[in-house]
Amino acid sequence: MSPNVRSAMFAPLDQNGRVETVIARLVDAITLGLLVDAEQLPSETELAGQFGVATVTVREALMALRQQGLIETRRGRGGGSFVRAPVNSARTWHDRLAAVSLTDLRDLGDHYAAVAGTAARLAADRASPDDVARLELAAADLRSASDTAVARAERLFHLEIAAAAQSPRLTNAEAQLQGEFGGLLWLPIGHGGGPGAAQAHAAITAAVAANDGERARAATEKHIFDTVDRLTDLRLSL
Repeated sequence: MSPNVRSAMFAPLDQNGRVETVIARLVDAITLGLLVDAEQLPSETELAGQFGVATVTVREALMALRQQGLIETRRGRGGGSFVRAPVNSARTWHDRLAAVSLTDLRDLGDHYAAVAGTAARLAADRASPDDVARLELAAADLRSASDTAVARAERLFHLEIAAAAQSPRLTNAEAQLQGEFGGLLWLPIGHGGGPGAAQAHAAITAAVAANDGERARAATEKHIFDTVDRLTDLRLSL
């Protein structure tokens, strides 16, 4: 995983709603799989330093996450705060998909394609050889993934694209959209869309490696719109 993805998630915060923002950042990191189940979080002091907030702000945020069941805190030697990743069953996502209108699906797809497409275009201009190597590994993860790992591989691939764009704001926008929409968007990949998605990732990675921004943007937007089309078909079949 690119260090830029984690650094964007832990970037210093502005002055407004700091507790809520710390909560949102950590929830995004957990739901996107950047923080995995049973992983120990940095200490309150370390988190406060990374976010640029007071220790009491982090303490309040961790308390809220404990109440949500997303972390647990153990006392004594070897203690600390540990991630408790939520279990998202397919049934949960089917229920959520059934509650979303087709108009909203199209609008979310348009928004996400705009962010992801721009990130891919910039990544083609700015990605380092190390960035390209991480994209190739992320693309390979999808080819070998199955079940719930498929959606996680999709999310991480596009986060790596955003990180390669060298834009913390785009990376944060990508993470927020993945948190809001990723669980639904990548649902069809586990319903026959996997091979096409793997080919799309290969095409996007090749365009970034070739420094072809317009090809990277077009391939990314096509990947998003094709997935939204499959998601629409899945929504109509419910």
